[in-house]
Amino acid sequence: MLDNARTGWHANAGDTLVRLVGADGSAAQPQRQRLLGLGASQRDLCDAIHALCAVHGQHPGIAATALAQRAHPDACDWIERIADGCTIERGYLAQLAAAAGPLPSTPGQAETHATLVGQRHAMDMLARSDRRGCSTGAVAALVLDWHAIRALLDHAAARFGIDPVALALPSVEECVMVVDDLAQLPAVERAMSFGAAQVLAQHRGLWQLLDARASAREAA
Repeated sequence: MLDNARTGWHANAGDTLVRLVGADGSAAQPQRQRLLGLGASQRDLCDAIHALCAVHGQHPGIAATALAQRAHPDACDWIERIADGCTIERGYLAQLAAAAGPLPSTPGQAETHATLVGQRHAMDMLARSDRRGCSTGAVAALVLDWHAIRALLDHAAARFGIDPVALALPSVEECVMVVDDLAQLPAVERAMSFGAAQVLAQHRGLWQLLDARASAREAA
């Protein structure tokens, strides 16, 4: 999928990124789909919220770091808006984590912590890249994939008795238009594709980790 995306990136970069996120992002991950089910375990939902908070709930996030780096000047105004929106999203995550209660006891907690720290570090490195377009692609993929993640957050809010917060990030349609405008030069296109793919890879790893932790709790 990534190779196909890179081949056609310049023709319609925004739509290509949407397809990439749909195929490789959170919406396609079995554990996220299970957590959205009516019969999802409360412990599994709590675990997911705590994990998402560990990866995305700390300041600065990807957008704020990318904005400070200013490797892609044309994208700075848009990224600044996203950074502001991410502040609201982090607050929502924190509220959900508090409502979720303690992290559920799970075998291999130390290894999980190390994995989550590694994922946060990997995305921070993408945001700090001085390769024009890399951090922009990472931010764009985060925003697009966050729509699928947000569905889970709102589902958890309903389970925990919390009123959902209005989404503070750009719509899919806006992302498509902005990415189309920014992905003009071949080198920038490639960098954006790389940054986006790497963020999606980290998110896939997160859902796989949550799946493994749910299985470990069932077996314990």
